[in-house]
Amino acid sequence: MNSNTLSVADAEAILSKHQVRPTANRIAVCRTLAVAKAPLSLAELETLLETIDRSVIFRTLGVFREHRLVHVIEDGSVSVKYELCHGHASTATDDDTHAHFYCVKCGRTTCLDYLAVPPVLLPNGYKALSANFLIKGLCPGCSFKAFDTADRK
Repeated sequence: MNSNTLSVADAEAILSKHQVRPTANRIAVCRTLAVAKAPLSLAELETLLETIDRSVIFRTLGVFREHRLVHVIEDGSVSVKYELCHGHASTATDDDTHAHFYCVKCGRTTCLDYLAVPPVLLPNGYKALSANFLIKGLCPGCSFKAFDTADRK
């Protein structure tokens, strides 16, 4: 599969695997999330999917969340971000837990797929269904700019 596109057939297969009826709008949202380089906010999805109403996108994200097709990332910015689950599992627990990085300067959230969420030992009676692991700091571009500016003084 080309990293810049997801075919309609592949999007339909992903949706069907999660027991989500593949409508034209759901396929469009799935394809957009699949090729995104970073998690997207509702506003960013609305810009990218200009022919689909904001409320339809929001409801679609709700269905995707309910069927464990998207991660919802609360990165401390004004709005939550969404990303398509890489594992595409439809189990009751999230098998695609990984860390995210939020740059406090530029506001970008980056998916760190290779960095697993560390295991947490919960007290008896508690059962984890998902975990969010967010690291905040300066991304490479912003930390380079900060270093470069400090060097010039």
